[in-house]
Amino acid sequence: MNKLIELIEKGKPFFEKISRNKYLRAIRDGFIAGMPVILFSSIFILIAYVPNAWGFHWSKDIETFLMTPYSYSMGILAFFVGGTTAKALTDSMNRDLPATNQINFISTMLASMVGFLLMAAEPAKEGGFLTAFMGTKGLLTAFIAAFVTVNVYKVCVKNNVTIRMPDEVPPNISQVFKDLIPFTLSVVLLYALELVVKASLHVTVAESIGTLLAPLFSAADGYVGITIIFGAFAFFWFIGIHGPSIVEPAIAAITYANAE
Repeated sequence: MNKLIELIEKGKPFFEKISRNKYLRAIRDGFIAGMPVILFSSIFILIAYVPNAWGFHWSKDIETFLMTPYSYSMGILAFFVGGTTAKALTDSMNRDLPATNQINFISTMLASMVGFLLMAAEPAKEGGFLTAFMGTKGLLTAFIAAFVTVNVYKVCVKNNVTIRMPDEVPPNISQVFKDLIPFTLSVVLLYALELVVKASLHVTVAESIGTLLAPLFSAADGYVGITIIFGAFAFFWFIGIHGPSIVEPAIAAITYANAE
């Protein structure tokens, strides 16, 4: 038993390092920032469907009325989380950059959200686009969009691959031109990824990820998956590490995808 405890203790620094990983922290903080959307939408789905347990069913018109706010909030959760995750990761990256040469988090949020749309939203025949993978099913794609975007910005800002305006130009206008190159590069890179996947698999990036990980989604929704998840919580707490900080970011996309 003592040898087992010693072995676990040896792994503690490694797990602590994982818990401080900036990408896992960005997922966690991005989700926390998006919680108002989840809580707000939950109110309407509870009102719409909880009465069914007692045999009461709303009329179709009232059900549509109640589910409209849900569809326009939880239904595009990944779109929001793509932006909030990019913001959280940008804040983390900025700690390693000089105070005079920071990444603009508003710009990374916008670029991440645009990139996500390119990888998740398919055009509809009658105009507009389909939103099937803009909700919880598109969360992994949202994380990819955020991570790629922020890293492109970091490389550009760190190596001064930006458009610099004279000091006489107002700061807000100067910032627009500074963000132009990294914004363009990140969105084009994500769009190129979408085009490659579409040409190869004839589906969007979001749909391909969902299909690839479908068995994992199903497993996480069963007794074995739930046992492993909560067992991991207990294990990390046992060795003195905040379990949710490691486990929750890793499983967030899977567990929320099962909500649909």
